[in-house]
Amino acid sequence: MKYLLMIYDEESRWQQLSEAEREATLGEYFQLSRDLAAAGKLRGGEELEPVSSASTLRVRGGRTLVSDGPFAEAREQLGGFYLVDAVDLDDAIAVAARIPAARTGAVEVRPVVTHEMPAGPE
Repeated sequence: MKYLLMIYDEESRWQQLSEAEREATLGEYFQLSRDLAAAGKLRGGEELEPVSSASTLRVRGGRTLVSDGPFAEAREQLGGFYLVDAVDLDDAIAVAARIPAARTGAVEVRPVVTHEMPAGPE
């Protein structure tokens, strides 16, 4: 089953780390990515740009409304994600526990609902 592991942390915390601490943390992320790929569990994952680059879209009454920034103010921001194949929730949680941000922020583990895409015109 696929799980989305959403990584939340305080963006400002990253800037407070020394260069050596940032490199060590990135090394942990890279090692986790290599391990997941080698195990055939990695389906995707990326770091996200800062929330200051985000836009939030809503369609109300047929009008598209776009605002700058994330949907809601929060102490922790969504900073990245992994999409993994896991045997079950316990397996997904074990992977999430290896994400460095789990020590300072949070990792939301959510099962992915897979839909069959409709066939296109032939």
